[in-house]
Amino acid sequence: MTCHAPGSETDAALSQWLGKAVRLVAAVGAPGASAEYFADATDDSSEAIEWTMPAGRMVDALPLLILTTASLRTAAALHPDGDWHLRRFRPNLVIDVAGDGWVEDGWCGTSTVRIVGAELEPQQPCVRCTMVTRAQPHLEEDRDIFRTLARNHGGHFGAWTTITTSGTIHVDAPVTVEPR
Repeated sequence: MTCHAPGSETDAALSQWLGKAVRLVAAVGAPGASAEYFADATDDSSEAIEWTMPAGRMVDALPLLILTTASLRTAAALHPDGDWHLRRFRPNLVIDVAGDGWVEDGWCGTSTVRIVGAELEPQQPCVRCTMVTRAQPHLEEDRDIFRTLARNHGGHFGAWTTITTSGTIHVDAPVTVEPR
């Protein structure tokens, strides 16, 4: 089932999926929520710094997070004992590219990513938080994941991306990256 907006059909689908009654409501007009992060992302006893998220959003800065397999290989080579499973980083799209390096960073502000009929514009590298270090189902806590990203790439991993033309994409769809 595909749901497109808040409403009774979406509420029913989400309620059935979650096993309890829920409603999806629009965040329009909602004030920015407060959040906090630790001054030292690898030390939960360091100073907590509070900030206000953009109105109507949670922590995610833009609609999509793109990550390339090149970035995954690069990070894994820097910390080979780490478990660099995708669940740890929660990308919306993983794009398979050859080679190594922080490929998607080079797309930010310069390129359009086309997947089937969708057009996406990477805007900025994603600044990671300590959530990537936390234990998750089938993933052990690993503070060296964030330390590796902080030491070697300014704490960035993936690219925050806007959608300029929506479309339906699927696994193994062809991807092209073109200058804007």
